[in-house]
This record gives sequence, C-alpha cells and structure tokens, in this order.
Amino acid sequence: MGASETHEATTTYREAMREALREALRSDDRVFLMGEDVGRYGGCFGVSLGLLEEFGPERVRDAPLSESAFVGAGIGAALAGLRPIVEIMTVNFSLLALDQILNNAATLLHMSGGQLPVPLVIRMTTGAGRQLGAQHSHSLEGWYAHIPGLRVLTPATLEDARHVLAPAIEDPDPVLIFEHGSLYNVSGELPSPTAPVGLDHAAVRRPGTDISLITYGGSLPKALAAADDLAAEDISAEVIDLRTLRPLDDATISASVARTHRAVVVDEAWRTGSIAAEVSARIAEEYFYELDAPVERVCSAEVPMPYARRLEEAALPQVADIVAAAHRAVD
Repeated sequence: MGASETHEATTTYREAMREALREALRSDDRVFLMGEDVGRYGGCFGVSLGLLEEFGPERVRDAPLSESAFVGAGIGAALAGLRPIVEIMTVNFSLLALDQILNNAATLLHMSGGQLPVPLVIRMTTGAGRQLGAQHSHSLEGWYAHIPGLRVLTPATLEDARHVLAPAIEDPDPVLIFEHGSLYNVSGELPSPTAPVGLDHAAVRRPGTDISLITYGGSLPKALAAADDLAAEDISAEVIDLRTLRPLDDATISASVARTHRAVVVDEAWRTGSIAAEVSARIAEEYFYELDAPVERVCSAEVPMPYARRLEEAALPQVADIVAAAHRAVD
C-alpha cells in the first residue's frame, strides 16, 4: 500500500469514541478520564470499556455521585497543568455542575486577565429516542452554547467521534462534547488515516440547490433521510452539519443559504430559545435578502420528554416533519 493510500475499518460511534480516549491516554501522561462508572463498569454507555484495565485507576478514575465535586476536581486539575476528560452521565445531570461550568471553567481565564486557562474537556450524553424518561433525555446543549468562554461540540459522524477529542484536549479553553445517545450503535466504515478534524467549521454533508437543511448531532441522520425523500420528489436538499454550536460557523450557513435561498433548521431541543432560534435569527439578520421563503424550524414538542415510545416519537422531530417543513418553504 502506497503512502497516500488509505484503508477502511468497520467500527461504531461508541468504539470510535473509545479509540479516541485510548489514543489520548497513550499519547499524553497529563490526560486522565474521570466520572461516574467510567472505570470498573466501563462507562454508562460502554464508551470507556476496558480502559481501566489498560491504564489503571490513576488514569481512569471512578467518581462519586456528585457532578459538582468531580467537575470541580477536573477544573482544579486543569489549572494545575493536567488535561482532564470529565464524563457526565447525561446532559440533565450536568445541571448539578452548572455553577462549576459557568462560574469557574468558563470565566477564570477572563477574570484572571489571561493567567488561568482551563484546558478541560467535559463529555456527556444528550438527546432522546431511547425511552429513558424526562430526566435522562433532554437536549440542553443550546444552554451551554449561550455561555462565552466555552466551546461546544456535537460530533454526529464516525469521523468526528474519532477525531474531535484530540484538538479538544489541546484547546486552552474548556470544551464540552455532546454525544447523542442514539448514535452510539451507529456503525460504518472509518477511513484510516483520516484528515484532522477542525473545531471551527460546519460541514456540508450533502450538497444541494433547492433548500438547506441545517442541523447537528442526533438529528443529522434524520436530515439526511429527509434529503433522500425530497430527492425522490426532485427537490435537491443541501444538508449542513453544524458540528460546533459555539462558535457557530456563520460562513458555511450563509454560503448554503446563498445557494439554495431557503432553509429548514432541525433541532431536537425545545423551539423556544434554542439553537434553531439562534440560527434562524442570524439568517434573518444577515442574509434576509437571500431568502425566497421564511426560515422553517423543526424542533421537539415543548413538554418534558415522554417515556412511552409512541409519545416520545411524537414529541421528537421526525423525517416526515422535516420533509413537510421543506415543502412549505419550497412551495
């Protein structure tokens, strides 16, 4: 095989994240993983399975059931020169550490006049669709994207799951990585080696000319499926994966809207005060005269996420909802 050639290996999103963690732990002695059940249990979602046996309890640390305590410990370790990766079981539980994330991790660099960087990575599972009830199923990443001083990542593909962790660890600012629970079992071919993954740019996952479907995280597969359905009706949909919610990549959004002149923003969070609201506002403020139709939004119903499967499915954005919104914009 030539130096420029690549080969592909079948993997899952979960395994890609695990390999990223393994690579980080191997390559830098300052890196350690900490969180609830990350060690002996292998992670609540199985991402860290086997890492305790490979790296030992100093590098893979099981934490008590106190998000505020172990996120605070991660902040302290980062201030002391280490590179901690803190896992919070679900985004809902991250609210118990909101004081640490907002009032410490996000602000210390600014408040210290640049003297106290906090190179901390916080990983957490987000999203619904798995019948886990309201306390384990919400999409709150938009709340964190509201906070200056944080970088907010939402890897939706195998390549991003495998490769966003390394640059996140190197970032001098705190980085939050939101992993949608519905993606862990997604499998496919992961090219090896692959190009580095940047943290600043959205990605055009499917080119199109008639309408832009703008989304992120667990809604990306739905947007791609909707684009397939629309293609069968001779409607060419471009699919934009935001990838990073803070900072938003305005350039990629604007270029897409300039091509298609219509936009549907798909966001599993609630509609009010959401990332979909922010993206829609930016399009209206900056690219209004490129639009041939109002921006459409497809979001979750504004209720606590139901447990019953049919009710949960009814509350979430579905492919048919995205197709219907695209029809409204095109027609």
